[in-house]
Amino acid sequence: MASESVIAPAASWWRQAAVYQIYPRSFADANGDGIGDLRGIISRVPYLAGLGVDAVWLSPFYPSALADGGYDVADYRDVDPRIGTLDEFDQLVAVLHEAGIRVIVDIVPNHSSNDHAWFREALAAPKGSAARERYIFRDGLGANGELPPADWQAAFGGPAWEPVGDGQWYLHTFAKEQPDFNWDNREVRDDFLRTLRFWSDRGVDGFRVDVANLLVKDLPEVLPSRAELESMDRDSGKHPLMDRDEVHEVYAEWRAVFNEYSPPRTAVAEAWVDSPVRRAKYAAPTSLGQAFNFDLLTADFDPAQFRRIVTDNLAQSAATGSSSTWVLSNHDVTRHATRYGLPPLDGRKGVKQGVEWMLDGAPSDGVNLALGLARARAATLFLLALPGSAYLYQGEELGLHEVGDIPAEHRQDPAYHRSVGQPDWTYDGLGRDGCRVPLPWSATGSSFGFGPDGAHLPQPGWFGDVSVESQDAAPGSTLNLYREALRLRRELQAGESLEWDNVRSQDDVLAFARPGGWVSITNFGDAPATLPAGEVLLSSAPLEQGLLPGNSTAWLRAEAP
Repeated sequence: MASESVIAPAASWWRQAAVYQIYPRSFADANGDGIGDLRGIISRVPYLAGLGVDAVWLSPFYPSALADGGYDVADYRDVDPRIGTLDEFDQLVAVLHEAGIRVIVDIVPNHSSNDHAWFREALAAPKGSAARERYIFRDGLGANGELPPADWQAAFGGPAWEPVGDGQWYLHTFAKEQPDFNWDNREVRDDFLRTLRFWSDRGVDGFRVDVANLLVKDLPEVLPSRAELESMDRDSGKHPLMDRDEVHEVYAEWRAVFNEYSPPRTAVAEAWVDSPVRRAKYAAPTSLGQAFNFDLLTADFDPAQFRRIVTDNLAQSAATGSSSTWVLSNHDVTRHATRYGLPPLDGRKGVKQGVEWMLDGAPSDGVNLALGLARARAATLFLLALPGSAYLYQGEELGLHEVGDIPAEHRQDPAYHRSVGQPDWTYDGLGRDGCRVPLPWSATGSSFGFGPDGAHLPQPGWFGDVSVESQDAAPGSTLNLYREALRLRRELQAGESLEWDNVRSQDDVLAFARPGGWVSITNFGDAPATLPAGEVLLSSAPLEQGLLPGNSTAWLRAEAP
């Protein structure tokens, strides 16, 4: 089992941690099969330590048919043999801990894979059996159950109910290969408690909880229509399918398990809820303890939006006693270097905007690559200066843009395949493969150093210029900006407060001070802005005759008054 001896046992380590998300299949491939693996991650631990992160979050590495990038889990207490073994997982935890890096793993509790032993048992069992009670089965409509129980739509497109051939149908909120669990079933609840202990006993420090708001459902005998569902209040805790108050009874049991360990295991909820009050329930100390806020991720590069979001979320975290979480990119959304080069959303939904690219990387649909990267660097420094934890997605430290020119035959995301010809706002027809392309480590080679021979998603030619090798020793590279920012952040962090500088926060400029005289100032406009007096510690772009260029952020140590 993994040792924690070199890591301080502070129970609050997560409150201001910099957490690096690894999508294992696309991080590093040691055995040359084109799929990232645990030994590949182990080989890159020195890189992670040099980057300066406090923890890594591993997206699912469990046995899976990959109907949804590993979020269709066939066995919650094992490793996909294409990715590694349990022994290699233990080695990874030990090596990360030796490097002073904590480990967070993804847990996927709303649904399993249709390859899960329980679901195979349910399909082989008759109606009304105990095996089917672990999932959500309902009789179909029509004389012989030939019609679905309701006209609901799945998140990836298509119907949310799938027939099994005997007049019954099962619910799948996402792909048909992801049947929803019945969380009213005690056996389901107890099995997940075993899973939490299984990984905690192996040295895991915390859990990221996938779609944490969807577990508990209340389905009446006569199901509401799709239109009726869409008209229901989502902030009452009584919606039949999402964010029900009863879900926190589940997480209270999880919290009891987390608190069996020293230090207590942590958790962060992925809970896409509309109300700050509702989200705060997941961050309560009696529940998961922390919840993602995706507000910056869905915002334009705009000072008014950024200030409002930060103010609101710090107030929310103060009310719960938690700390806020800040994130600009992850495995589900268009990379922020690309988003910031697109036209503003102006409050519209659509963080997963599709982008098309020419093979040489030039934009063909109005993406301003240089502007997007400049704003991404500025937004990252802004984020890393905030109190709370920062979640970084693999490759953003290289300034990677979204890869949009993946041929249809190579795309893997069910969101793409189920939306061909009928794209909706969520994925805009291109899905999420563009942010999941394997990382470029080297400037050349069949997979730019990802592995000995190729990658499971095609990499564009421009990856060589933004690879780790190309940026490693380059002054001012995005990689070295992240390294220095994370080093300074660890040195400067003190307390969990900030104070807005209302004198300088005018027009396109937004400035705030942190305890200890640390000042962050962001210029959201195009014209250079005056900097306050003090020592400039870091800037996302070179200063112009002592002025802060447009679309950039600087950190300063303010002069004493």
